[in-house]
Amino acid sequence: MIDVVDPATRSRMMSGIKGKDTKPELQVRKYLHSRGLRFRLHVKDLPGKPDLVFPKYKTVVFVHGCFWHQHADCKYATMPSSRVNFWTNKLSENVVRDSYQIAALEGLGWRVFVVWECELQDSTKRLGSLYSEITKEIHAESTTR
Repeated sequence: MIDVVDPATRSRMMSGIKGKDTKPELQVRKYLHSRGLRFRLHVKDLPGKPDLVFPKYKTVVFVHGCFWHQHADCKYATMPSSRVNFWTNKLSENVVRDSYQIAALEGLGWRVFVVWECELQDSTKRLGSLYSEITKEIHAESTTR
């Protein structure tokens, strides 16, 4: 398959893709904030600079794009047909780095949740379950006291 735009235009388009404050990330932040959760953004001191950090809950959330982080069995995690070697290496490095960063965070005692872009397409069901997962441990502690 041949690209429909010239290389300079494609390069400009790809460089415009943001790494922070993406639409899916803003959607997650807005929902969780509306439910009363407070968080820090992109904490540089933690492995992987998680998108959302909830110190009170010792929990972090990554909001991953299905293409960039190669969500398994997802229709959005396609492989480009041009520059296959470049993209195979680039995307597999992202997956390896994600695994390493998640393991490092868990090793430091953090609970880690990943929200995939495709999970946010249709409803807030995933957001509701994320809220419950984040707050579960605190609610369990407060009911046992």
